[in-house]
Amino acid sequence: MDRYAIPKHLDDPELIGFWTLDEFLVMVIPFIWGVLAQHIVIGLIVSTAAWFGYRKLRAGRSMSWILHFGYWHLPGEFFGLKAFPPSHLRVLAG
Repeated sequence: MDRYAIPKHLDDPELIGFWTLDEFLVMVIPFIWGVLAQHIVIGLIVSTAAWFGYRKLRAGRSMSWILHFGYWHLPGEFFGLKAFPPSHLRVLAG
């Protein structure tokens, strides 16, 4: 019997069911919209498509890659920061 146990999956993300938190939110938000709009089947289809699309977009990368992509390609008001430089000037900043 080993005296010390070494974890084999130290950096694994936390899961909700079979999904990571970001995948779960991408799936649940369209489904909840479908339930509230009384279009459950449409919400289910959109949530499934969003999940597959998100997994394809992410493709083994971390959540920080998605945030980095959003920082450079979305308007500054999207993140709620008023002191954001415009996107055409962000290339000069970084």
